[in-house]
Amino acid sequence: MNVLVVGAGAAGIIAAWRAASLGARVTLLEKTPRIGTKILISGGGKCNITHDGPLEELIRAFRPNEGRFIRPSCYRFQNKEIVEMLTSRGLSVYTRPDGRIFPVEQTAKDVVRILRSYLDEVGVEVRLDTPASGLKTDDNAITAVEVAGKELAADRVVLTVGGSSYPNSGTTGDGWKWCRELGHAILKPRAALAPIYMNADEQWASRSGVSLRDCVLKGRQGKEFVRWRGDLLFTHHGISGPTALGISREVTERLELGSVTLEVDILPDKSFEQLVQELIAYGAQHPRRHIGSWLEPLVPNSLVPELLAGAGIDSTSFFARFERKARNRLVETLKAWQLGPVRTIPLEKGEVVAGGVSLDEVDPQSMESKLVRGLYLAGEVLDIAGPVGGYNLQAAFATGYVAGESAVN
Repeated sequence: MNVLVVGAGAAGIIAAWRAASLGARVTLLEKTPRIGTKILISGGGKCNITHDGPLEELIRAFRPNEGRFIRPSCYRFQNKEIVEMLTSRGLSVYTRPDGRIFPVEQTAKDVVRILRSYLDEVGVEVRLDTPASGLKTDDNAITAVEVAGKELAADRVVLTVGGSSYPNSGTTGDGWKWCRELGHAILKPRAALAPIYMNADEQWASRSGVSLRDCVLKGRQGKEFVRWRGDLLFTHHGISGPTALGISREVTERLELGSVTLEVDILPDKSFEQLVQELIAYGAQHPRRHIGSWLEPLVPNSLVPELLAGAGIDSTSFFARFERKARNRLVETLKAWQLGPVRTIPLEKGEVVAGGVSLDEVDPQSMESKLVRGLYLAGEVLDIAGPVGGYNLQAAFATGYVAGESAVN
């Protein structure tokens, strides 16, 4: 059995390893000079390997149709199995309270190095700097992959070329074009797990690099339609960090319908009433202090003047003259700080994209195309986009495993 795997990301590496371990002659084609590029940049280079916890909880983190699709794969190649593959070869990992699994001291480079050792062990031929340019079929069956004007014959082809996020990593949407030419429906690509660019404001440059810890970011279009709790990072263009990535897909979809504004609950564990009482107590103890002194332990100092201004409070005001209406405005600002309208969410900056090959046209039990015999699809080329937290790598590993196994059986 001659199997060609196109794309050496998370799905492609596991697909090639699994097919070769079952006895197939496997060639892994990668257009860039290295394998696992998206793995290398995941988790800020630390690599959020997967997500811990019961599989059903992991699956429920995806949208219902996506969760139903990946369920068979996730049960055949579970989160604990990819962790065991890595730890058995020297990687030490730890699980954060939020379920995200990372290497302890090593980095994404070590993860890719270990995965490469699995490929070498089972004899996968890895061809780097080898961009494919198309797929060849005969009578609705895959026959070859076109490379540099030549056809590489194959009994089976596993397509794992990713989507179109981070195009410098090699994911430039090629697979969607090829699948469309073969009759597959391609759902519109949209940004997911991406930074959010806000409308031009002189404040963004001054905020850049400042973080809010454990806040709740909310998207509004008239009423609230999405929220995400975690850290938020200000950038020159707007916001990033887990909260921004967590709501970016929903915000992208809503922007097609109209304007979206964002707000932040800076202190989500405390109610409006609790904060008012704390503010009153602090003021009674420190009547001669500036009002901003109460904020200093709660938020980055560089944001104190902005929050005061947002509440309409003079930064030179003392607690001795702090009126009830002004006090309430300050607490309201902390609980719903208005960041303003969203300008755009850059598709190319997302860790993943939503959209891709329609899941209705792929068999979830085997990852084989329902339109082209012998063509298997896995990873981000499919219309799958989970939340931030290791979910997408798990989906790629699992669908890649099933695609590689099915290509041989």
